[in-house]
Amino acid sequence: MREIVLDTETTGFDAFNGDRIVEIGAIELIGHMPTTNVFHEYIDPERSMPDEAFQVHGLGDDFLRGKPKFAEIGQKFLDFVGDARLVIHNAAFDMKFLNAELKRMNLRELPFSQALDTLDIARRKFPGSPASLDALCRRFGIDNSSRTLHGALLDSEILAEVYLELIGGRQPDFALSSTTAQNTKSGDTSAWTPSPRPNALPSRLSDTEKQAHDSFVAGLGEKTLWSN
Repeated sequence: MREIVLDTETTGFDAFNGDRIVEIGAIELIGHMPTTNVFHEYIDPERSMPDEAFQVHGLGDDFLRGKPKFAEIGQKFLDFVGDARLVIHNAAFDMKFLNAELKRMNLRELPFSQALDTLDIARRKFPGSPASLDALCRRFGIDNSSRTLHGALLDSEILAEVYLELIGGRQPDFALSSTTAQNTKSGDTSAWTPSPRPNALPSRLSDTEKQAHDSFVAGLGEKTLWSN
């Protein structure tokens, strides 16, 4: 299963009244595991940056001047996303901005059904507890010390770790879950347990190593625990 963990930075909160996207960061997951396939663009918003937004992400007019406009990268973004599930923290915000930008270009908009909102998952899993990205990092022991400012790519990397914890842990269980599922279908609902090895593995110790070990143990005296 292909998923895209995604985050954006913007000039403000109103996608339909002049605010624009200034950064998109997205990383690909295959089977819940990150790949090296990444999408990252800084974007010229074609307007000035409000100070309130600059204090959040640190992306100012001088830095963004000369960066590609959304019209130059919109199709590339859609090609990267494809029909993959979009994993987003507070998906309504990012989807609203992405679709506003895509609509300006007369490109296809992303259906909201394509997005999975980790904020919603966290609120349902931990009702009444803080559900911000920073709060979830603290809950799961994820290092976010480099997150002094918001950044779309860094936040996507952190969110990928949070997402994997929200759905059951960072370590995949390889074939065990599929084996259990197959047993259940066949009527065997007993839990999987390892069977004993029919024959012990041969020792890898050489005769010289055995003799050295015996001499070492003998030199410890008769009061050792294993001598009782």
